[in-house]
Amino acid sequence: MTDIQILPVDEIKKPVSDESNLVFGKEFTNRMFVMEYDTGKGWHSPRIQQYGPFSLDPAALVLHYAQEIFEGLKAFRRADGQIALFRPRDNFERFNLSARRMCMPELDVDFCLKALRELLKLEQDWVPHSEGTSLYIRPTMIATEPVLGVKPADSYLFYIILSPVAAYYKGGLSPVKIWVSDEYIRVASGGTGEAKTGGNYASSLYASTMAAEKGYDQVLWLDSVHRQYVEEVGSMNICFLYDGKIYTSPLTGSILNGITRRSILTLVKEFGYEVVEHALTIGEILDGAESGRLTEAFGTGTAAVVSPVGQFTYKGRDVKLGTGDAGELTMKLYNTLTGIQYGQCPDDHNWVETL
Repeated sequence: MTDIQILPVDEIKKPVSDESNLVFGKEFTNRMFVMEYDTGKGWHSPRIQQYGPFSLDPAALVLHYAQEIFEGLKAFRRADGQIALFRPRDNFERFNLSARRMCMPELDVDFCLKALRELLKLEQDWVPHSEGTSLYIRPTMIATEPVLGVKPADSYLFYIILSPVAAYYKGGLSPVKIWVSDEYIRVASGGTGEAKTGGNYASSLYASTMAAEKGYDQVLWLDSVHRQYVEEVGSMNICFLYDGKIYTSPLTGSILNGITRRSILTLVKEFGYEVVEHALTIGEILDGAESGRLTEAFGTGTAAVVSPVGQFTYKGRDVKLGTGDAGELTMKLYNTLTGIQYGQCPDDHNWVETL
């Protein structure tokens, strides 16, 4: 791979001054990283250029057959001004797993990390300063070959864009209300559930919209065969404190191998909890909450880190967890993991890289 070309930026805009008004995914930095792939030539023309629209042929395969993957990670500004990344290598390694599943070319992970660092150095002023804020990083690959035919493309575009985001919880961790979908599923066994591809999210929109209209915050997805076994919540993995153990669904191909999930499972083991990778049924969840066997539940993901659950609703049956506040373990996990990210807790696992 050749060196990364740094192209001039015609228009420089300043970062948002009032960081309290940041909205997730609405504001973007001045620059982005871009490179192309062509069969027989490989990846080429890596460059950092001005953020702006792409020109795509109307027949580009991504527009018709959804050959697309992406990742999501964050850069954090610490109290001493240093900028930190949380497990970025894991994100790019997972990106390659998604690429393999979607018949797309894999990337050189070390080169991607180098490109990301170069981009962040140029855009470091965009990493917000306020407590809990961060710079969201979105690596993406799309198929660009202009042909109407169901096949893997011969040309691709890879890019990284950056977006400053506000603290996810501005008023403290607030438990969410979960609606359990038994009619609609996110993905089927043998499908693309373990790949981070746009189609998985598109298929979740209908049920998510229904849940929002009913006054719920998230959807809990059940398995595609029995419609009984818990898989994910919204676009996050989910964990349950059940009989004093941490239960979470196993990675059997229909759920995403979450990097936050991995980190949380490592931490709970260090806290002395046994981890059971076993899919609970929705009946076990509801009965466990009512009997007191299920004491806490929380989603795990890049955006929220942990998202405490306060209520499940399934076929008109409402079951509440705890007292309406985030549970003790949930809070401990949130404070520990964000503490590692922002440099307030020791990083014993070398999860953090600094610029």
